Amino acid sequence: MTGDGASRMSTSIDETTVRHVAHLARLRLTDEQVKRFSGQLAAIIQYADQLNELDTSGVEPTAHPLPVHNVLRDDAPRPPLGAERVLANAPQQEGGCFVLPKVLDQESA
Repeated sequence: MTGDGASRMSTSIDETTVRHVAHLARLRLTDEQVKRFSGQLAAIIQYADQLNELDTSGVEPTAHPLPVHNVLRDDAPRPPLGAERVLANAPQQEGGCFVLPKVLDQESA
């Protein structure tokens, strides 16, 4: 991308946009938070616009700046741990299963 401005992002992050995104994310924000986030997000997008001005035509696309090699162990079958060992540190268990607190109620589902 070069600094021709053809692919520049809009730096217009207003309170309406912040409220819309907060609604989509199911966030309740105060008026003070909306005002603060509007300014912060506008500053972030303005910085990204500055990065778009860099000439990257001679730079190869990359997923990682360093050479990365597979650092995972071989995927070899091993004997299972067994229910007793798996549940050994469970705070609560019942009938060979983990007991967890309810995290969703009918209104939020």
